[in-house]
Amino acid sequence: MNKEAHLNPNGLVSFIGKPCSEFTKEDIIRYVCENGIRMVNFMYPAGDGRLKTLNFVINDLEHLNSILTCGERVDGSSLFRFIEADSSDLYVLPKFRTAFLDPFAEIPTLSMLCSFFNKDGDFLESSPEYTLKKACCVFREVTGMEFQAMGELEYYVIAPDDGMFPATDQKGYHESAPYAKFNDFRTKCMAYIAQAGGRIKYGHSEVGNFTLGGMVYEQNEIEFLPVYAEEAADQLVVAKWIIRNLAYRSGYDVTFAPKITAGKAGSGLHIHMRLMKDGHSMMLDGGVLSPVARKAIAGMMRLAPSITAFGNTNPTSYFRLVPHQEAPTNICWGDRNRSVLVRVPLGWVKGVDMCAAANPMEHEERYDTTQKQTVEMRSPDGSADLYLLLAGLAVACRHGIESEDALELAARTYVDVNIHDDENKDRLLMLEQLPDSCEASAGCLERQRDVYERYGVFSPSAIDGIINGLRGYADATLRRDIDGNEPAMLKLVKKYFHCG
Repeated sequence: MNKEAHLNPNGLVSFIGKPCSEFTKEDIIRYVCENGIRMVNFMYPAGDGRLKTLNFVINDLEHLNSILTCGERVDGSSLFRFIEADSSDLYVLPKFRTAFLDPFAEIPTLSMLCSFFNKDGDFLESSPEYTLKKACCVFREVTGMEFQAMGELEYYVIAPDDGMFPATDQKGYHESAPYAKFNDFRTKCMAYIAQAGGRIKYGHSEVGNFTLGGMVYEQNEIEFLPVYAEEAADQLVVAKWIIRNLAYRSGYDVTFAPKITAGKAGSGLHIHMRLMKDGHSMMLDGGVLSPVARKAIAGMMRLAPSITAFGNTNPTSYFRLVPHQEAPTNICWGDRNRSVLVRVPLGWVKGVDMCAAANPMEHEERYDTTQKQTVEMRSPDGSADLYLLLAGLAVACRHGIESEDALELAARTYVDVNIHDDENKDRLLMLEQLPDSCEASAGCLERQRDVYERYGVFSPSAIDGIINGLRGYADATLRRDIDGNEPAMLKLVKKYFHCG
């Protein structure tokens, strides 16, 4: 057994002795037989973004082989709005690389995420999961690079206020116990997510914390490591499922909603991206952002209005995206600047061995830090369809790389100041704005849909379904209509409290 497999928190990886990307049906069967597994769960995200579950009792070896080989039938019309009841049968087939031991099951249970197939045995063209698969394949074919991503998963934990060691309102960033109340809950979530295959970077308490109606609301964040985009979406949907389940068992409530109440920090789902080729990062050139990275950013600048259709999918999304907050509203990008839509975070580009400086007993060494550089899209939130969002970002980055005017657009939308300062108001007026409602977002997608449908990535029926769903909210003037009306705001938040 190699050391890497042994250290992996996923019990299947350490048992089988190889990365999950290399799991085979034979590996899964061996793990089931030698570890007393009695049940198998198929899990798959539906149109509402939540994981659905199908339970199997393992009757014998032949039955297990049949489950893993043939999958099962499901009612697609109950899962997706774009599927009609008279042609609704779909197949779900497990993806062996996603297998994990269910941490909540009393009976030893192996869970796996699934892909959808149609009646002819082909991938379901309009499913979000397959749309992302197509987006990644096309990105690789067109650019010769691999599209990788990771998410910053923000959420609020809600519990009765005991009045002890109250946190400072809206000052919870990286707070420690006892002022932060749910650090132990978060670290347990992280352990379970890692055991389920999630590649976690770190976790911490976030800015948001307040009391309301005798309850304490504390914002937390779990950030992941960049991986292949399909894997990034898979681990985020599993992470949300784990956080919710553990909260339920702990007597807490949890929400990924973009906005809880006026004047308090909303929760985003920032997406970091990097472009890789032959195992090497393509993000930097000579210690600065590379031309290809700037072209990718330009693509996000151009398609930013319509990306909201995948990343900001209910009316409360647009109560978070308001001017003069850290959540962006202006289509621009910059370095280490949290007022912009796409941020280039601080990178380890100076070639200084800070470890040796902090630890005099260490010898200086040259460590390749180029792979740490990412770019961050800051508009998405917890309402996002994770597969469609990452697919849309892959399309945008590819579109930028293909566009002849990409570097010019990148230069035009770059800002190196706080655009909300009065002294920079002229610069602010030159920038385009994100849409301010689901209806406006639908209009942006309608105008830009040809880019997403190019190469067959997004199916026309998927785009139609997204547009119709967004327009169904009829929220074009909602933000203005309930401005300053806290009861109406709270009623709206309650309606979409468990989004995504």
